[in-house]
Amino acid sequence: MTAPDLPSELNAALDTKLHGLSRSDAAARSAKISGTYRSGGNSGTIRTETDALAYALARMPATYAAVTASLNALGEVRPDFAPASLLDVGAGPGTATWAAAEAFPSLTDFTSIDANAALRTLALDLARASARLSGLRYIAGDARAKLLSAAATDLVISSYLIGELDAAGCAEIGELMWARTRDTLVIVEPGTPAGYARIIALRARLIAQGAHVAAPCPHERKCPLQAPDWCHFSQRLPRSQSHKQLKRAELPYEDEKFAYVALTRLPVPQRPSRVLAQPVVGKVEVTAKLCTPDGLMVAKIPRRARTDYARARRWRWGDGLVE
Repeated sequence: MTAPDLPSELNAALDTKLHGLSRSDAAARSAKISGTYRSGGNSGTIRTETDALAYALARMPATYAAVTASLNALGEVRPDFAPASLLDVGAGPGTATWAAAEAFPSLTDFTSIDANAALRTLALDLARASARLSGLRYIAGDARAKLLSAAATDLVISSYLIGELDAAGCAEIGELMWARTRDTLVIVEPGTPAGYARIIALRARLIAQGAHVAAPCPHERKCPLQAPDWCHFSQRLPRSQSHKQLKRAELPYEDEKFAYVALTRLPVPQRPSRVLAQPVVGKVEVTAKLCTPDGLMVAKIPRRARTDYARARRWRWGDGLVE
């Protein structure tokens, strides 16, 4: 299982770029860019090298952790999955590419697509810090346009991209990404009701086109959750000193909420039930909300069932439970 913190090579490359940069200026730029994203803006607000670096320093750790958690879940369901080629759509500074490279040592061919020149330049600079990523191909331009001519790859990843699009754009780019997927497509979005809604809409659309769900769902039926509930997960990640300074944060960690789906060309033989919230551990029993092949259930594991109770005490939000 891949750790949620940034690889040492990437951390070192970011720290090198941070030298000589005003921390207060970077923090102000990061806050402005983050505010634009939260209000539904896009990467067009990132125009300069400093903008790109401020964004990367603030957001790369959390995005990396969310993508890594999603890929870990995929790897648990498909331990034999060994992709050779990757396409990172809307790659930005290359966060998902780094996460995939760590999760799958089999990857040797890396391609990214993004229209933002400042983020693209930063991504290529950072990639030079890794022997495996030094040959990264980065295609400049709008993802929807460039996907029309992109080569198919074993693994296609989109992270924090479709939130920048309207419903029609989400559907279009989802179908284009699926058309370029030889084996598996992974889509990661913020763990908000809106992020979940985008994920679940694409899930349904691509299942109708022959896709199979690998994770997190243990079935391919309509999601059983009802509003105001929604499917999302949380990944805790450590904050470096520079990350704390940039985000003007006191806590040494951050919790990133995210939603995701992994879709495959071939059906997965066995999909585990999924823990949908942090279980409540009591003296009498452990209570856990689960999504199972048969639908939602609240499992109650009594203390008197000592072996089952001990196992349930170790369950964590997002875990896959194999019977």
